[in-house]
Amino acid sequence: MTTELYAKAHRKIQDIKGPLVFMSPVADVKYGERVVIVNSQGRKKSGQVLEVGEKAIVIQVFEGSDGLDRKSTAVFFTGDIVKLGLSDDMLGRVFDGSGNPRDGLGEVYPEVERPITGSPLNPVCRQQPKAWIETGISSIDMLFTLVKGQKLPIWGGPGLPLNAVTMQIARQVIRQSGEELVVVFAGMGITSREYNYFYKEFQDSGALASSVLFLNLADDATIERILTPRLALTTAEYFAFDKGRDVLVILTDLLNYANALREISSAREEIPGRRGYPGYLYTDLSTIYERAGIIKGQKGSITQMPIVTMPNDDITHPVIDLTGYITEGQILLSRALDRAGFYPPIDVMPSLSRLMNLGIGEEKTREDHRQLADQLYALYAQGKELEKLTAIIGSEGLGTFEKRVLKFTRRFEDEFINQGTQPRSLKESLDLGWDLLAEAPRGELRRVEDKHVEKYMPKREGVGAEA
Repeated sequence: MTTELYAKAHRKIQDIKGPLVFMSPVADVKYGERVVIVNSQGRKKSGQVLEVGEKAIVIQVFEGSDGLDRKSTAVFFTGDIVKLGLSDDMLGRVFDGSGNPRDGLGEVYPEVERPITGSPLNPVCRQQPKAWIETGISSIDMLFTLVKGQKLPIWGGPGLPLNAVTMQIARQVIRQSGEELVVVFAGMGITSREYNYFYKEFQDSGALASSVLFLNLADDATIERILTPRLALTTAEYFAFDKGRDVLVILTDLLNYANALREISSAREEIPGRRGYPGYLYTDLSTIYERAGIIKGQKGSITQMPIVTMPNDDITHPVIDLTGYITEGQILLSRALDRAGFYPPIDVMPSLSRLMNLGIGEEKTREDHRQLADQLYALYAQGKELEKLTAIIGSEGLGTFEKRVLKFTRRFEDEFINQGTQPRSLKESLDLGWDLLAEAPRGELRRVEDKHVEKYMPKREGVGAEA
């Protein structure tokens, strides 16, 4: 971000609370205006006007307010809004939560500068998604297909392998796309250990060359967590709509982002909403999530996979709840599957991709995709109910049909869900799905047409027999 100073210094600071500076009113100051703050030692900090009121101007300081005092600190209003310099040279680079290089490779010389708030996208200009993205994870590609332009979050409780699943997706979408797809990765409030993990995984896998990383550490200024996703999305818009590339934006962890928003709201003494979060949390999250999509007549797309931790495995938590309202589905990780040693521990029953039908089918994935996915889901749901019944009455009371469904359920978890870290192509996932259906009586396969059964079901002894 540029740091040239505006003509006049203002020293009307009323108060400093956390990352916020409260000033007496100044004429002609605009909401969102970029600010440069200079302390008594001459050190510069960047900021942005957060509120312009009759009694005070509120400024959020990106690097935190440490070292600032009310008397000697000078504030310069630049007359411009906060922008990010963008260039092709950002690929393969790592930046902090303020957009400054974090990898020691020097500054990036920008081709253009764009406001980090982005430009509102007219809904009429949006194109309906119609192509899918291969993640290499069977549960996602087969049952909850990710579609270009979609926003599909991943939820999981504390301690579940959210980071590992996130990195597996990032590596594999680049590999499966032939490195044509760009990954923009934003880490908010991550620990040093997580920082080292993400950086090493991107570097060792070779995915870094097709990625841009914005990493904000837990001990960095709180306000940077508010900036980080906006910097990442501004970068994604540049590569998608200026350069015509397909971009996958991974945002982790939106819970840390929301907690930073709550902290700033508290410093502003705003009236809290649910669990102390500001009442405008829904609106604020929508300014992030709604920057995904495709523009009619333009190449490129922005797909989002926000990662959100569920405190105490609470799916009704405000951040989870509101994310579910705005986005188009969810992938949920299961603690029970994780404890049983399954990886990735994706909980099939509550997971969903609302745009899946737009990206699958003949000439996109395969003609049998939708019916096969429906049949696998239905049988698995039936099997999970039978497991509950078996825990009560025992397996001795089950008939031949029920035992075959239970056998399918065990194989589905052991072989389909529990695929490990090795990627699978969609064809491998589809073929495995048909192989698993061979465990069920033919008369129970009501969601797949006979022509697909004849074409794709493995031909082996006993397959297709009735219960």
